[in-house]
Order: sequence, then C-alpha cells, then structure tokens
Amino acid sequence: MIASVIIALVLVTWYLTRSEPVEAELASISHGLVEATVVNTRAGTIKACRRSNLAPATGGQIVKLWVKEGDRVSQDQVLLELWDADLVAQRKLAQRQLAMAKEHRREACILAENARRESLRTQQLVDKGFISSQRAEDDEANARARQASCDAAAADIKRAQAQILVVDAQLARAKLHAPFPGVVARITGELGEFTTPSPPGVPTPPAIDLIDDSCLYVSAPMDEVDAPKIKISQSARITLDAMPGKIFAGKVRRIAPYVTEIEKQARTVDIEVDFLQPPTDTLLVGYSADVEAIIEQRDNVLRIPTQAIRQNNKVLVVGKDSKLEERFIKTGLANWSYTEIISGLEMGDLVLLSFDQDEVEVGVPVQQKSPQP
Repeated sequence: MIASVIIALVLVTWYLTRSEPVEAELASISHGLVEATVVNTRAGTIKACRRSNLAPATGGQIVKLWVKEGDRVSQDQVLLELWDADLVAQRKLAQRQLAMAKEHRREACILAENARRESLRTQQLVDKGFISSQRAEDDEANARARQASCDAAAADIKRAQAQILVVDAQLARAKLHAPFPGVVARITGELGEFTTPSPPGVPTPPAIDLIDDSCLYVSAPMDEVDAPKIKISQSARITLDAMPGKIFAGKVRRIAPYVTEIEKQARTVDIEVDFLQPPTDTLLVGYSADVEAIIEQRDNVLRIPTQAIRQNNKVLVVGKDSKLEERFIKTGLANWSYTEIISGLEMGDLVLLSFDQDEVEVGVPVQQKSPQP
C-alpha cells in the first residue's frame, strides 16, 4: 500500500514539474538537388547586343528628320538629312563637266581619225614620188598629236566621273542611315539645329540612339574571387527587379579579360549572360538584373537547409524524447538554400531551423511550430 502511494506521488510530481515541449521551426532531412552558385556583387544591367550612338559623318544643319523617338526602323533607312544644297549644286556642275568632256572627246577623236586617214594618203603619195617625205612626216606627227588629244579627252571623262563620285560621297555623309533594324531610343536635335560628329576626346551627345531590342543579354559584375569558377557556356539564372517572382534560364556568353577597379568598391569581373528563352513580357534595355551562375550541381543527394547549420558545422537534432541533441556533420556542396550532407545525419531526421528563441537549447524538448494563419 505504501509503495503504491509513493509511486503515485512520484508520478504526480513528475507530471507537475515536467517541461512542456517548446514550439520551434524544424526541417526534415531529405534527398534533393544541391547547387554551388555565385552571384553578382552589384546589380547587373539588361543590354542590347547592338546599340549605336549615331551621328552624321559631317557637321551641318538638320533639314529633315524622318523618325521620332520610339519608331521602329529597318536597316539602311534614312533617319535624318543635313543641308546639302551646295553639294547638290556641285554635283550638277560635275555632271555638266562630264557632258562637256564627252563632247570634247568626240570632237578630238573625230579629228584624230581624220588626221590618221590624211597621214595614210600622204604616205601613199610619197611612195609614188609625188610629194616629199617631209610632208608625210608632218602629217604623221599631226595624226599622233590628234590621237593624244583624243586619249586625253577620255582621261578628262574619267576625271569628271570621279568628281561626281566624290560629290556623291559627300552627299551620302549628309544623310544618316540605320546600320541595323531597331527602335529609336533617343533623338538629340531638332529641325534647323546644327549637329556635328563627336571629335576624339570630346563627348558630344549622339544625334540618334538606336537599339536593336531583338537580342538582349545581362551584364553583371562578379567578385574577382568568384571569377575563376565561372566558365563560358555555364548555366545561370536571371532575375529582374521589374518582374518579381520570375526566374529566367540563361547561359554565360562572355567573361571580361580584365578586372574592373572602382574606387572604394570591390574589384569585379564583368560577365555577360544570354537568355535561353527571352521573356514574353516587355523587356527594356537598362532594367536592373541579378545573375546566379551555377558552378556545380548534384541531384538526389542528402541535403539540409543551410540556415540549420551552426558554427563549426554543428546542428541541433530532435533525438530521444523529442529533446534536442547537438551533432557534428560533414558537408559537401552548398549554397544559400541547401547544403549536401556527407555524414552525421540520416534521412528523416528533424533539425532545428531557427535559433532566435532563448529557451531553445540542447536537452530541451521541442515540437514543430504550428503554421501561421
């Protein structure tokens, strides 16, 4: 009887003094994909494969502006024209000179042909003894001189034709053509204003900023420490601030052959990443973008949420009687989300995720925290 009372008192005492399990955020160890990745140190930028700041090859006054900002243009389409009335007049003059050269050649060649026939007749008379040989020599010299005039007139025609080509080249410099199809992003200048090409060392706003938005890529700076891990054709993921929640597959197309040094900032290496499947939504040049280059992948490996790992590769595991136990684990591939487990944990083990509760420590019983409504 006394023993039964003692046992009952012990049970009551244990029940009244037992620790209630603490609610904590737990995660179950499972198999899945683990990747090693590197990300850009500063925001990247969406850029066009082809973008040209266009200006006429010569300075002048804008007399025709055939496009406006936002217009789509085709290759070789005329975008603007400069005042060229003087060049048009020079071309007309060169055409008149060409016509005159052709007439002069016609005249000179007719005289040369007549002089040649006259020289032949004179030579026949000399052979028959009717006239002296001196007359024949004079006529032959005259025929050669006339032929030289004919040849010179032909050279004058070529010179006049070349002059027209020179003027045509100058006229072409007064027109600005689109080097590729694209969209007009910006126009600097209005009708009647003077525009000029930018001389070396003097930054001058371009007359027209043309963008080929059919081909876009991301340029992003990577820390110099991570740069050796990145290779051409590596897979990457692209995210845009303008399109939250969307992830786009990409591929590394270029790695800069030098390190960019910006004062008071980390040294970086710029990389360029192509979209494997361009977004169907409107994608604007200049959007900020982030790149996550995938260095290595391992699928179907035992993994743990990276945030569950404490200092010195230790984790808190739910053990016997739902109490927390500390274990040392050996890890492999890792990223911000998951870390590969080599040893120390098994499939189905529960580990502690959050460490912001003071009452959670080794030996304390825990239970899964109820989801927030």
